[in-house]
Amino acid sequence: MQLVKTTRDTLLRPLQIVSGIVERRHTMPILANILIRKEGEAVSFLSTDTEVQITTNANIGSGAEVTGTTVAARKLLDILRALPESGDVSLTLVNKRLTVQSGKSRFALQTLAAEEFPTVQEAETFNASFTLPQKTLKHLFNMVHFAMAQQDIRYYLNGLLLVLDGENVIAVATDGHRLAFCQVKTEQAFERQEVIIPRKTIIELQRLLEENDEPVQLDIAANQVKLGFTDIELISKLVEGKFPDYTRVIPKGYKNDFTISRDELLRSLQRAAIMTSDKFKGVRCIISPGSLKISSTNADQEEAVEELEIDYGGDSLDIGFNVTYLLDVLNNLKCDQVNVALGDSNSSALISIPDNPDFKYVVMPMRI
Repeated sequence: MQLVKTTRDTLLRPLQIVSGIVERRHTMPILANILIRKEGEAVSFLSTDTEVQITTNANIGSGAEVTGTTVAARKLLDILRALPESGDVSLTLVNKRLTVQSGKSRFALQTLAAEEFPTVQEAETFNASFTLPQKTLKHLFNMVHFAMAQQDIRYYLNGLLLVLDGENVIAVATDGHRLAFCQVKTEQAFERQEVIIPRKTIIELQRLLEENDEPVQLDIAANQVKLGFTDIELISKLVEGKFPDYTRVIPKGYKNDFTISRDELLRSLQRAAIMTSDKFKGVRCIISPGSLKISSTNADQEEAVEELEIDYGGDSLDIGFNVTYLLDVLNNLKCDQVNVALGDSNSSALISIPDNPDFKYVVMPMRI
């Protein structure tokens, strides 16, 4: 039975959309597969790792039959990528084998029954529903994602806090050493609600969301979030747990602050980072009226020193930072200038964008 007949690129797009979350090694072999369902011309492609599920659709079906199967995602993707770009491709299901044919190339793949595929159950009721343009949601995630923890035993840090508060949608991420905060104002009004979206889901959404004004429909349930945009639906479990109170972490009222060229500071830190050791990524910042001196050393007694002129008239400070945390935020921002606010040598630093209250980045000092 022929399932699909179309061009290579037309088939490749939905497969690339759903294959990002497919694990190569899994306790359940069927989760290395994608589920392909066909109802006449309508064909759906679905993948899941039991925590996240992505579905997309394309009108590329052949014949009026209704059927479904599952096939190894990576193998099918690798085959299609290796085929000539201009060729037509057909998928045919016969005797539990899926045949991929293009020109004189033919591949026969094992399948597993569609009925055995464990799809994620969609929540029955959602507590909040709203829409945002794709580029707005992508911007929110991009501004904070780098501060998410990776495999922290405090599992609630391995994700992004999404907050609905009045007219604002807020994204916060922290790994315990630094915290990133970003908010956007909407024309909708929300009752306050907080959910933690897993790291893997955020990374996947950054890949799938595009820089356009097309709407994303977000539906939030007690233990699940569902996002729908263009022809993609993503369902993800939420992380249970209590996220740290970010409002207490973000310092207020610092009197020592200066504005500096983002690019100039970034390049100085990149050069100083060369002399840090792999384990100890510390740089020392000596701040005095009119001057910022950045230095780093390593176990071989090698040293880097960078001196920058700054418009600063506050207290003299000697403070250390993990240079990676500073580079992460400076590489991620697109603005020309950044504002750096400091308390004392033992207090965290606050990095923000001048005249923009919607982004804040807090980084803890380190002993050098």
